[in-house]
Amino acid sequence: MTVLAEGTGTFLQPDPDAHRRYIRDNKEKGLVSKVMSEAEAVKRFVDDGDYVAYDCNLWVRGPAALMREIVRQKKRELWIAAKFTAHDATMLVAAGCVNRIDVGWMEVGRVITEAQAAGDVQLFEWSNGAMTYRLLAGSLGVPFLPLRYLGGTDVFKTGTKLIEDPYTGNPINVVPALNPDVALVHVNQCDEYGNARIFGAGLQPVETAMAAKKVIISTEEIVSTDEIRKDPQKTRIPYYAVDAVVHVPFGGYPGTVPGLYKAHLEHLMESGAAQMQGKMDEYLDKWVHSVSSNEEMLEKHVGQEKLAVLKAEETIKEGYYE
Repeated sequence: MTVLAEGTGTFLQPDPDAHRRYIRDNKEKGLVSKVMSEAEAVKRFVDDGDYVAYDCNLWVRGPAALMREIVRQKKRELWIAAKFTAHDATMLVAAGCVNRIDVGWMEVGRVITEAQAAGDVQLFEWSNGAMTYRLLAGSLGVPFLPLRYLGGTDVFKTGTKLIEDPYTGNPINVVPALNPDVALVHVNQCDEYGNARIFGAGLQPVETAMAAKKVIISTEEIVSTDEIRKDPQKTRIPYYAVDAVVHVPFGGYPGTVPGLYKAHLEHLMESGAAQMQGKMDEYLDKWVHSVSSNEEMLEKHVGQEKLAVLKAEETIKEGYYE
């Protein structure tokens, strides 16, 4: 295979054989309960220096409770995949948890700009599509995948290659596979073993989970395995890919989980204001460090009355729970 041109940027080197060995030697194959608290899941499966990928974002069905727990436990030197995302990276950078970001698309404001200028965080520019292809390659166990763009762009400089297609002889871009250390996915339903259901749109939940070494599922509801078996085609992520199941109702708060509850816009605006005004420490103290769990945060700072309103305002059920 002839390489015509290549980028020279920094990226997580693919090693599909090492990933296969890790999955073979470390994944639980049997039907054992994996239910644990968010604190235990993050403590056991997220290590300093890990590469972390996640599905969706803090606006829509994102693993918000798990991200707050990462902040609460003060994990450090994480590398994250920020694709199709919003202010997730802002929160993690403000907390000092992240020092490298592969960027598909994300919010960039005062926090990240200042951290980048200070040398506290590095941004590596890809694209949403390229990051999606990288995770797909990781889930398939191949070292790269071709795609029909990126050549001639600044993104090409990061880690892509331009090769001669061995079938047609034409030039084609390839991107390296991505196998994260940890995947975080928030789902609608899951049984105790990790068979997970997602209703509605997702960005890449199955590929993200299958590409990762360790997978933490947070779920709005734990259902019986008998229920899972009644309707097996609804299972998106299989139990054997999952390491931890965390039951966290309103685990996507302040974002929406479509079909269940709407986003809390006042909270999202508070977060945005905190970033612009240089008050992220105060925001994190209130919403993360002053409480021990997602449940306590909701009780202390949101309240059952507001949660009931958010549920009532999510009136669209078609395609989700009906």
